[in-house]
Amino acid sequence: MSSVPKNKEELELAINSIFPKLMADYRSIPESKARKSAVEGNIKGTMISVSDTVAYLIGWGKLVLKWHHLKSENQHVDFPETGYKWNQLGLLAEHFHEEYRDWKYDDLLVELESTINEILLLISGLTDHHLYGIAWYEQWTLGRMIQFNTSSPMKNMRSKVRRFKREFL
Repeated sequence: MSSVPKNKEELELAINSIFPKLMADYRSIPESKARKSAVEGNIKGTMISVSDTVAYLIGWGKLVLKWHHLKSENQHVDFPETGYKWNQLGLLAEHFHEEYRDWKYDDLLVELESTINEILLLISGLTDHHLYGIAWYEQWTLGRMIQFNTSSPMKNMRSKVRRFKREFL
């Protein structure tokens, strides 16, 4: 499989091949270590916790679902999110960390699983043409926007989480 999915089947495979591995890594981290700020953050020079990496993935997953919902209702979408520009993704990441700051680690994992399952359900209900045959946001297809915000950051977060495990478990 190429590293960039080019159709519905490859997109589903990209998510389904990384997500269970990522969840296994997350589940191997005890709640007592999940809030330790020892993971490289999205803003250069910052450290975040494993819980923050989960919050980040939930935040982007929920944005993908929100974008699709609004666009399918022919409503305006503030990309990437209201109050944030594409050059402020570090601040948006911090917003996600803050939004889920008080959640228990196990609840975050349940929320992430639920969010990714919703995205997979969305994908399964769309045609290859809808996902990859038409521009959806500027030059990007919906499939590419989903991949940018699911399987790609999951791979990135998994390497960070595995590094954390080597150092602290």
